Amino acid sequence: MTDFGYQSGRAWPVVLVEQSVVLRPLRRREARKWQDLRTANTRWLSPWEATHPEAGGRAPSYRQMVRTFKVEARAGRMLPFAIEVDGELAGQLTVSGISLGSLCSGQIGYWVGRQVAGRGVAPTAVALAVDHCLFGMGLHRVEVNIRPENRASLRVAEKLGFRPEGLRRRFLHIDGCWRDHLTFALTAEDVPSGLLPRWRRVAQDIAAERAGQPSNRGLPRPPVYLTEERDLTESSDITTDSR
Repeated sequence: MTDFGYQSGRAWPVVLVEQSVVLRPLRRREARKWQDLRTANTRWLSPWEATHPEAGGRAPSYRQMVRTFKVEARAGRMLPFAIEVDGELAGQLTVSGISLGSLCSGQIGYWVGRQVAGRGVAPTAVALAVDHCLFGMGLHRVEVNIRPENRASLRVAEKLGFRPEGLRRRFLHIDGCWRDHLTFALTAEDVPSGLLPRWRRVAQDIAAERAGQPSNRGLPRPPVYLTEERDLTESSDITTDSR
């Protein structure tokens, strides 16, 4: 195990660990747990869920999703993780669109249940995945795309120091419509010592601030564009199916 939380030289399957947060492959046998978690968080997650642009498009079953993701992961095109907190399923993180060659990039989407929101789970999971992509797999760039209305997820990008790269108009079909997204990215040059060590320092500063102690935190805020009032969640836009 390295300081970045992964076993060096192994792309998939892999387990990434930081204290109580674990990224591991999705398991077919936990279909009921996954469905129960999704059902309990339907209202919490639905504003940020990927949808099918064609009317009547149906999502595959959980087992079909896991089977497809496993094939894609073994082909090197995707990293489909379950997020586990204190031994319990708490969400999902997927690195998709993995390209090698001259692009050497991937994009991260994730969601976590409301019961773990505000505990640093989302930034920890993203930091683990970014470090594995950049230093375990040798990718050069990782991006995350977030709806401008999703202030909580914009805060995740801020805490981790992602670089804002602009607005993509009608970029993804989310919650029934084509939605604008803000793009944030990091390259290997941005975090030569790893994103997880940076996040540990920021998390310590946040804890100090909450305890009324001084900190050295001074991260720039990403732009926030509010166009509608919605419930907000720690979730970047992620599809949980294989459409």
